[in-house]
Amino acid sequence: MWVEQSWRPPGTLRIATWNVNSLRARMPRVEEWLQYARPDVLCMQETKVSDAAFPAMAFSALGYDSAHHGGAGRWNGVAILSRVGLEAVVAGFDTDSEEAESRFIAATCAGVRVCSVYVPNGRSVGSEHYVAKLDWLEELRLHLEASCDPKGDVVVCGDFNVAPEDRDVWDPAAFVGATHVSDAERKALRAILEWGLVDTFREVRGEDRLFTWWDYRAGDFHQHRGMRIDLVLATPGLAARAQWALIDRNARKGKLPSDHAPLVIDFRTDD
Repeated sequence: MWVEQSWRPPGTLRIATWNVNSLRARMPRVEEWLQYARPDVLCMQETKVSDAAFPAMAFSALGYDSAHHGGAGRWNGVAILSRVGLEAVVAGFDTDSEEAESRFIAATCAGVRVCSVYVPNGRSVGSEHYVAKLDWLEELRLHLEASCDPKGDVVVCGDFNVAPEDRDVWDPAAFVGATHVSDAERKALRAILEWGLVDTFREVRGEDRLFTWWDYRAGDFHQHRGMRIDLVLATPGLAARAQWALIDRNARKGKLPSDHAPLVIDFRTDD
């Protein structure tokens, strides 16, 4: 739970990630959340707006610089908001394919290389969309390998559409044969971690059945049938400074919520 939501200990950097599932539908909720959660950096996914339609001025009024990669704007879309600087923006991979379009953006914020990613859903195991998902995850790994240093401060935030472990889904038996939990998807995610990243939420919180996504249907949210598929992965030096983590379930409640909740990590900066 939030306690004096906008307050945090001095010498911290608050980084959050949130699949907003359409900024057009969710903008008032995003603005409200920014004002009470006060992240220094927010990575957003599934904005579903074009670059021309992205509400940069509204975010600027709240004190945030922004960078957005939206393509045509109908689907996908990723963004980074920052009130601690926003430099060296890169949108997409050097080898961007149509499948990868508008799913990756990176910028440097307060000396941290921040990446916002929206991994393809995969739809069904064995489908062409599933193969494209595995290819995209490998493309992400190769991009990190070519452009980032695991000894530096790097964070990769976003909707990975992969639950890292069985304890990250409400009932493993309900997902047998489904995407998000398959061996190949988890192997692709482990390859990214093995490059030099740590699941920072698990550095701070060890409890099972803490989720970031719940289906809109069948009362899944109220019955806590969800998955932890939104992740903040950080290089070891940065992950070692993670000191507080929260999945803000309150942002998933009420009128017109996203089906995802924001994930927030506070990092010490005074070491």
